[in-house]
Amino acid sequence: MKIDWTKKARAGHKRAMAYATIMVSALLMTQPAEAGSISRIEASGSQITVAFDDVVEGASTFSLIGPDRIAIDVRGGKAGQGGYASGIVKSVRQGQYDPNTARIVFDLDRPAVITNGGFSQDGKSLKLSLQAVGEKQIALGRKSFLPPLEFRAEPPKTKYSVKVPLGKPRDSVSLPTIHGPNDPTRPLVVIDAGHGGHDPGAISPHGAAREKNVTLAIARAIRDRLVEGGRVRVALTRDSDEYLVLEERYGIARRLDADLFMSIHADAAGNETASGATVYTLSEVASDREAAKLAARENKANIINGINLGGATRDVSSILIDLTQRETMNVSADFAKLLHRESSRQMNFRKIPHRYASFVVLKAPDTPSVLFETGYLTNKDDVAFLNSRAGRAKVATGVASAIESHFARKLAMR
Repeated sequence: MKIDWTKKARAGHKRAMAYATIMVSALLMTQPAEAGSISRIEASGSQITVAFDDVVEGASTFSLIGPDRIAIDVRGGKAGQGGYASGIVKSVRQGQYDPNTARIVFDLDRPAVITNGGFSQDGKSLKLSLQAVGEKQIALGRKSFLPPLEFRAEPPKTKYSVKVPLGKPRDSVSLPTIHGPNDPTRPLVVIDAGHGGHDPGAISPHGAAREKNVTLAIARAIRDRLVEGGRVRVALTRDSDEYLVLEERYGIARRLDADLFMSIHADAAGNETASGATVYTLSEVASDREAAKLAARENKANIINGINLGGATRDVSSILIDLTQRETMNVSADFAKLLHRESSRQMNFRKIPHRYASFVVLKAPDTPSVLFETGYLTNKDDVAFLNSRAGRAKVATGVASAIESHFARKLAMR
């Protein structure tokens, strides 16, 4: 269910947030009808064991730093209390993350990751192997584990959602033309050309190419390639040298009820040897310092003449993201991997092609979104590639192939 959002008058905003908080509290007190409760947790040395009193749907794990932690999300699980900890694990906490997910958090005395593990044959216990690593070896991706099919709980038939009367994005921004088949059942992709108007973005030292022009040319090439394929509908947030506030960019996608949002950018670096494309998806904590700096730099595009136009996004993150965005973030991450797979046949990527960052344009809580840094304008070869018709055609071919494969996969899963 869509959650409409825009900046409103402060009084209206506070009323909406109060209503959202009440709804959140009501939902969190609701438990799945047949959840397997966590009956025992033991963390000893390099082994973690979690036992359940009934079957669950599955589990996923991920590592966190600052402070060092490992979390386990148990789908179809009901949280218990405490747990035994020793060795690298200092303490164990657990709680109900949402009505269908129990979360276990292990506080560590140094960085560590889950290397492998699995459920028992009856699905009532999960054993995981824990290994201490250096901080640079921590990745923000999840590891997933499923019980045997015959001992796996069915997901709840009723999905929980929050409907909050938060209004719509600014009406003064006209909705763009939708290109492609005249068939509202076809998937809709919104392509956002980064920067524009008074905001040029990065400026290349090799010929002074401006990011706002490069991204618009690439966005148009992707649109034309998708229209030619005839499988999806597509719209551009801007089709001219126009400035849009960051929230207006994903706001357009949400007002159009888009199935996928992609923001196109071209990076810049102090080191002119840096090159290659990167795909970013949302994380409240950047995957590394470089990603954090990049997110901070892009987010500053919302500050004009000292007035911050992006203050509302923190409220969205703190109240609604945990409830509505988990599935969206997973879909976004899956598409990012697909985008790398298909586009790497046409263009170069960085050594770590998929990264996580807290970009404002990725914060639509209900629209799968990626930010595609297509290359470096500070690199002579990259800017020549991105600024050429042949290069843009290759980028468009890779992106279109990923988009078409993404929706073909979703159709096959229905």
